[in-house]
Amino acid sequence: MGKHNRTKEDDKYKNVKTAKNSKKGNKKKKKHIVLIIFLILLVALGIFIAKRLYDAQGNVLGAILGHDAETLQNLDKLQVLILGESTGMSDTIIVASYDPKTQEASLLSIPRDTFTGENKSSAKYYHKINALYNYGETPEKTVEAVNEITGLNIQYYILVDTEALIKLVDTIGGLEFDVPIDMNYDDSTQDLHIHLSAGYQKLNGEQVEGLVRFRHNNDGTSYPSEYGNEDHGRSRTQRNVVIALANQTLKFKNITEISNIIDIFKEYVDTNLDLDAIKDYLPYATQMNMDNIKVGMLPGYDDIVNGIWFFFHDEEETKILVDELFNGITPESEEQQESDGGNTTNENVTDDT
Repeated sequence: MGKHNRTKEDDKYKNVKTAKNSKKGNKKKKKHIVLIIFLILLVALGIFIAKRLYDAQGNVLGAILGHDAETLQNLDKLQVLILGESTGMSDTIIVASYDPKTQEASLLSIPRDTFTGENKSSAKYYHKINALYNYGETPEKTVEAVNEITGLNIQYYILVDTEALIKLVDTIGGLEFDVPIDMNYDDSTQDLHIHLSAGYQKLNGEQVEGLVRFRHNNDGTSYPSEYGNEDHGRSRTQRNVVIALANQTLKFKNITEISNIIDIFKEYVDTNLDLDAIKDYLPYATQMNMDNIKVGMLPGYDDIVNGIWFFFHDEEETKILVDELFNGITPESEEQQESDGGNTTNENVTDDT
């Protein structure tokens, strides 16, 4: 599992897509990194206001915004699809969810090679989920595909430019992170050079960009077997970076940079979220413990069909994981509900950080 195992046809297709869309790519900045920057900004803004306008007693931010117990009860769970672009396709796809009533948040990674067609035997390159997205012009197609796979009803998306990641990390003074393995990769065609040693360290923005883009080394080795293949390992690292970035952005010393962080958001993040509605989540998001975020990877298996590398999700296991991450339902809670007449219990999915 440590070897680079993607096919030459995959790389050939990627090169064709790159050449075909080179003019369009020059007009738009490439969006590589999917991060929960929008939610980070909301939480940061909420904390900033609270620090300035409140004393330590009670949820004064909620009071200022006219919130009461009824306001919280009327807030729905917020679910967003976060997308990052590479050569015109969404190479990073994460479902993010926040429930202000339970203070629970979840992240689900969707492998970029996930099959979206009807018939496996006639699978083509454009049946990969990352091919549904076209330079930010068709995020709705990816949202629709993710809803079909997960059974969720996601309405919102966030598109994040790679520069947002670099600038945010540098603005907060670097990201402290435990790099899982030695990373050594060079691609002169993308001007991409990743050289990181394993271990806990402070990384600058450019280094973090390389960290979340890394799949395999120059010699073909990649993440160890317990991570799954290289794309699964990268998804796991990305989720861990999201959590670490959120935690470190929300340190009080970084809240003083709120104006700069908001400027980053305005320039590099695109979303269809209703900002007026989102502000109602602020008083509660400020109370969320980032260490309690539940994370997971879409269950399934990799396979080569018609010479193309695909990921096929397991429908039964996907339903179980989605229920755990987003619906607060586990097999144990369903059994308990049947035995006690309808009461359910809530258990967290094991974190892979």
